[in-house]
Amino acid sequence: MTDLVASGRVTAKIFPYPLNAWYAVAWDHEVTSKGLLARTVAGQPMAIYRTTDGRPVALADACWHRLAPLSQGRLVGRDEVQCPYHGLRFNSAGRCTQMPAQETINPSAMVPSYPVVERYRFLWVWPGDVTLADPGLVPDMHQMDHPAWAGDGLTIHAPCNYQLVLDNLMDLTHEEFVHGSSIGQAELSESGFRTRLEDDGRVTVERWMLDVDPPPFWRKNIREKFPEFDGRVDRWQIIHYEAPSTICIDVGVARAGTGAPEGDRSQGVNGYVMNTITPETDRSSHYFWAFMRNYRLDSQLITTQLREGVKGVFAEDEAMLSAQQAAIDANPDHEFYSLNIDAGGMWVRRILDRMLTAEGRGAAMGEDGADSGAASSVQAR
Repeated sequence: MTDLVASGRVTAKIFPYPLNAWYAVAWDHEVTSKGLLARTVAGQPMAIYRTTDGRPVALADACWHRLAPLSQGRLVGRDEVQCPYHGLRFNSAGRCTQMPAQETINPSAMVPSYPVVERYRFLWVWPGDVTLADPGLVPDMHQMDHPAWAGDGLTIHAPCNYQLVLDNLMDLTHEEFVHGSSIGQAELSESGFRTRLEDDGRVTVERWMLDVDPPPFWRKNIREKFPEFDGRVDRWQIIHYEAPSTICIDVGVARAGTGAPEGDRSQGVNGYVMNTITPETDRSSHYFWAFMRNYRLDSQLITTQLREGVKGVFAEDEAMLSAQQAAIDANPDHEFYSLNIDAGGMWVRRILDRMLTAEGRGAAMGEDGADSGAASSVQAR
C-alpha cells in the first residue's frame, strides 16, 4: 500500500495494482481470428484471440494439464484453442473439449476465461472477480472513435511500475526539463494550477499559461489551421484521471486574448492526449497512448506526423522512467518527498489505496489520508 503521511513522504517501493478493474489489453487491430496474442495483465499471462464471428476472448495462458502456454498453440475447430504440448482443446469459456487418447473428459479440466469488452479502439480485460465486471466501468476515452476527433497512437512497453507512469502524466511540469525542444517551456513551472477531486471520483489538474510564446510543437500545429499565425498564445493543459490508470489530457493553444479560458477555443487548436496504462508486472507496464485532434480531420499526413512526433516525445519519458525504476530498485527504502506539483499524483495514490483496501489487499489510510478530510480542491501557484 502507498505509505502516504502528513509530511508528504511516500516510501519508494513497488506499488501494487487493483485487480477489479478494466485494463486495456490490446488495440482492436492486434487481435484476430487467425492466431493467438500473448499478453500479461496485472501479473496474469493471457492468450487472446477472436472467434470467427469477431468476439474477443481472453484465456489464462497455461494449459490445465501441464501449464504449457496456450498462446503458443493454435486455433482449431469451432473457435477452440489447442495446447501446443499435448493437444488438449479449450473453448472460449475455458472448458476442455478434447483430450488426447481418451473419450472421457475430466470435468475439472478448465482454464480461467476473463471478461473482455471492445470499446474505444481497445480490448479491455477484467483480471479480478468476474462477478464485478460491469462494462459500464470501462474508462471514458470517447475521443478515440468519435467523428469529431481524428488521430492515432501506439503502445510503449514501459520498463517500470505503472504508478510511475501515472505520476509522470499527472504532473506535466517535467515537460520543461525532459521535453525542452518540443513541448516544454519555462511557464509550465511558473504558472498556477488547480487540482480537484470531482464528484464522480475522478481527479482533474488544470493549468493555464496566458500570453506566452508557443513551443515548437504547438507553433507548428496552430499553423496547420491558421497558416499565417505569428504571435503569442494562451495555452492549456487539463488532466483528467479515471481509476485505475486512464489519463486523458485536454491540451491546446489559441491566439492570446481571444477567450480560450472562458470557453471560446475557435481561434486555436485542440488535442487530447489519450493514455491508459496496464500493469504487466511489478516493474513493467503496457502504455497505450494516442493523440487525437479536432482540426484538419481529413489529413492522414497530419495524423501520421503527430503520431510520430508524440512518439519521439514519449521516448524521452520512457528513458527517464526506466532510469527512475532502476534507482528505486537500488534504493528501496528511500522516501519520496511530495511537492505542490504532486497534488494530482497524491490523489491518484489515495484512490488506488481505496481500491486495494476494498479487495483486501491494502491497509486503511492513516489519519492524514483522503478518508479523513483531505481537501477536495487544491490551488497552487
